[in-house]
Amino acid sequence: MRILVTGAAGFIGSHLCERLCSLGHQVVGLDCFSPYYARALKELNAQDVRAAGADLLELDLATDDLSNVVEGVQAVYHLAAQPGIAEHVPFCDYERNNVQATHRLLQALLGAPSLKLFVNVGTSSIYGADATRDETAAPEPTSYYGVTKLAAEQLALALCRDRGFPACSLRLFSVYGPRERPEKLYPKLIRAILEGQEFPLFEGSREHLRSFTYVGDIIDGFCAVLEHHDVVLGEILNIGTDTAITTGEGIDLVQEIIGQEARIVTRPRRSGDQLRTHANIAKAQRLLSYEPRVSPREGLAASVRWYRDRIWGKVRY
Repeated sequence: MRILVTGAAGFIGSHLCERLCSLGHQVVGLDCFSPYYARALKELNAQDVRAAGADLLELDLATDDLSNVVEGVQAVYHLAAQPGIAEHVPFCDYERNNVQATHRLLQALLGAPSLKLFVNVGTSSIYGADATRDETAAPEPTSYYGVTKLAAEQLALALCRDRGFPACSLRLFSVYGPRERPEKLYPKLIRAILEGQEFPLFEGSREHLRSFTYVGDIIDGFCAVLEHHDVVLGEILNIGTDTAITTGEGIDLVQEIIGQEARIVTRPRRSGDQLRTHANIAKAQRLLSYEPRVSPREGLAASVRWYRDRIWGKVRY
């Protein structure tokens, strides 16, 4: 299949491109290389994506012409977004990169008769502070990120309801692993320990419950959707792990793997943070036979190896 992946030079998108190429698909990736974090890290991902056999184009979904890119596309994985919960990022950036960009992509795809599947990549932040319920729960987002990702999801599903557009949406839970964004918990922690820096931790976050899901398990879910595309159209599915640990337990595991403790300093509570995420994946298990397999210890060991081998002392950011 000819498959388009947006956000292809990012954390999850780069892993997806590699997997799809390994399965024999023709992959076209898009990324605007936004300045949200260091371009050098995305360029490293882009090298791996191209080495896997994918085409990777630098395009902005919110402004650039997409007509040539969508021609002949049979499936789309839409991962491009303004990520995270960051107080320094204004609402207009979330609205532009999550809502406007998704709208323009969908409008371009309406003229693509070859399209069989559009996978919107959503987030557990749509549920709000307590993300432990199934897909029928009312959305209660507590951040600009969650609000605009909900809007993007509903843009795709509205077209599905109104015009039969072949869309579904996957809500991801606390994804981690090699290539994770540098401001996220584990890359920041690993860097702080290895470089002897202080590690800032938001007040109360050690007790936060998280369905930390290894990126490889997420990619398994993405591929299962492609294999079962006939049963997922119009559906929302949680993709994560039904095993949850606290942030504190995750920190302790990283310290144990590296063999050194972090110099933790407490920072004031961050507005919009989720308190509990515990993925209810019964629907994905039933429709996709989805079963995450990687334990936190295995996944975090892989994260530490990647940082030591590919980043530490090699990439400036």
